[in-house]
Amino acid sequence: MGMREMQAMAYEHRSAPYLLLKSPPASGKSRALMYLALDKLRKQGLKKAIIAVPERSIGSSFKPTNLSEGGFAWDWHLEGRNNLCGAGDDLGKGKIQAFKRFLDSDDETLVCTHATLRFAVDEIADPSRFNNTVVGIDEFHHVSADEANVLGRVIDEIMQGSNAHIVAMTGSYFRGDGINILESEDEAQFETVTYTYYDQLNGYRHLKSIGIGYHFYEGVYFDALDNALDTTKKTIIHIPNVNSSESIGKHEEVDRILDKIGVVGERIGNANINRVTTNDGRDLLVANLVDDNKESRDATVDYLQNITSRDEMDIIIALGMAKEGFDWPWCEHVLTIGYRSSLTEVVQIVGRATRDVEGKRHAQFTNLIAMPDGADEDRKKAVNTLLKAITASLLMEQVLAPSIKFKPRSRIKLGEKVPKGTRIIEDENKPVSNRCADILEGGVAEYIADITATPGAMKLMAGDENQGRLLREEDIKSVLRMREADLSDDEIDLLAQEIHLSLAAQATGGLIDGDELPPDADVVGEKPPCDYTVDGQEETESYTDANSVPEPKLISRYELDSGETGSETYPSGRAGEKFLKVGSRFININNVNLDMISHINPFARGEEILSKHLTPDRLARVKDALTLPRNDVTEDEAVILLPRLKEFFKDKKRRPRHDANDPYEQRLAQVAQFVENYLKKKQAVS
Repeated sequence: MGMREMQAMAYEHRSAPYLLLKSPPASGKSRALMYLALDKLRKQGLKKAIIAVPERSIGSSFKPTNLSEGGFAWDWHLEGRNNLCGAGDDLGKGKIQAFKRFLDSDDETLVCTHATLRFAVDEIADPSRFNNTVVGIDEFHHVSADEANVLGRVIDEIMQGSNAHIVAMTGSYFRGDGINILESEDEAQFETVTYTYYDQLNGYRHLKSIGIGYHFYEGVYFDALDNALDTTKKTIIHIPNVNSSESIGKHEEVDRILDKIGVVGERIGNANINRVTTNDGRDLLVANLVDDNKESRDATVDYLQNITSRDEMDIIIALGMAKEGFDWPWCEHVLTIGYRSSLTEVVQIVGRATRDVEGKRHAQFTNLIAMPDGADEDRKKAVNTLLKAITASLLMEQVLAPSIKFKPRSRIKLGEKVPKGTRIIEDENKPVSNRCADILEGGVAEYIADITATPGAMKLMAGDENQGRLLREEDIKSVLRMREADLSDDEIDLLAQEIHLSLAAQATGGLIDGDELPPDADVVGEKPPCDYTVDGQEETESYTDANSVPEPKLISRYELDSGETGSETYPSGRAGEKFLKVGSRFININNVNLDMISHINPFARGEEILSKHLTPDRLARVKDALTLPRNDVTEDEAVILLPRLKEFFKDKKRRPRHDANDPYEQRLAQVAQFVENYLKKKQAVS
């Protein structure tokens, strides 16, 4: 029927009223949703399909599509009046009225943003209006059951108050902020289909490998672009965050990058797209998504959404756009300038280059970051640790960047509800300044990029067990004093402590240091601790009396050894070990026996560390290395089940899957893994 492997896997579950599809970027989730929605409309008695996406630019993924040419029974149609991802305010009356008109019409399909969906549902105030409707939620990890997340409440209302079907799609299902996606009773109703980067790459016709590399530069990053940017590759360039030390002003940066590419020529229509001639005489089309002018940006986005051939674009320069859900199939290189602390963001960026199109055999992610002080070996260890974490994320797609919220006690009003996991700063006796409070409540992330370029941060990332306190006392404070000269010494100390706490969860790409590992942590390959319980904590804490405010609480995962705050700590004796949080489990990255660094390539003012290409075979080896510790198959059991394994290979023409819904197939996958490992050991001995 013209389906790719993942789409066929999802289609097998088409009758499920609640379906969760976990699959990497560029794996075909949008078309899978079309197949599922059409089957529900044509065969299951549903009357309407509503697709919600996180931002307008992603709506183009659901434009009218000819599915019948591949053998499917129906095509995907979308009337222009029901595409609510065009220009205009997502929360404006026009789009809300169009949504309501759609429900009252005979039209079958509608595409809108998450924001339009949640405001329309609130205005309609009757979930039964969604009876006989399939609601598809793209990038489902934007949803949560937290009170502050309206979309999570909206999905819950639709599930509770109608017979609507829900199809949820994501590449990062589990939220690192500790908040459930949905209420547990709703979540349990979903059937799950999981498709990994290994599965995706193994099934591609053209793209055969993914590379992950780091360039370190000295001075300013523009001087390193000659080595990091290959203008013969279709490239997306993400410039640094405007608050980072690398940034010199986003518009000036775009101009200097354009000058690096070549001589800027004519502009294409109203869009912010220029023809640029390189030094060797090639004419390139370069798009600027950094420009703030709404009219030209909308024209640029419209141009990019309607590209139909490789020759219509060469390089895109962006700041916050062109990441999650952005679709440019011919992109083969994403060059990200400045440190990115979120594994989820890195995985989403890598996904921009992993579409399978003719002529593209390799996709590359390059992170261009300031060269930190420190020994080469420290730097090499740190990059190797990050490469392992990123590779694991590509395979296991359950990582979301941790989030720690801070709030000074002096800013908590009587009766105010503070979200679960908020780190409360005790400053009642001596309230912090407004600037310090602003940093605590929303500005901590601004400093992480600067701090991670310091010698102490580099040693911490490399696993130096004696580095934690030194980092807080020297490196972080020096950055704060440089950028916030008006803060008092006490406020510098306070901010350094809280930023250090945030770094523990984010600075190494979402890894967790062994010192902070909770005693009840479920570590892959290790037996869970016995007879250990943790008291439950209410979702919110209400402060109704200034004299009866409870002690500040912190999610145990983020607690650090700090006598100054009185936080409870859990010494685990695992200093220097790094753990990747995957759903509710942890993987010890330091114990993954893989060397992901292929070679070091020096160049004029920096150093490049490249990962080995992530081919299907290498991804399979990484996955084995991550999952093998929990394989409890015995030799006797392997002998008994080996004939069944051979039958499976013969019938299915594929390997059994560890993440299959069938427990029997899961066990056969472990048997296959055991046999392969057994044969490798036997060959090594002989």
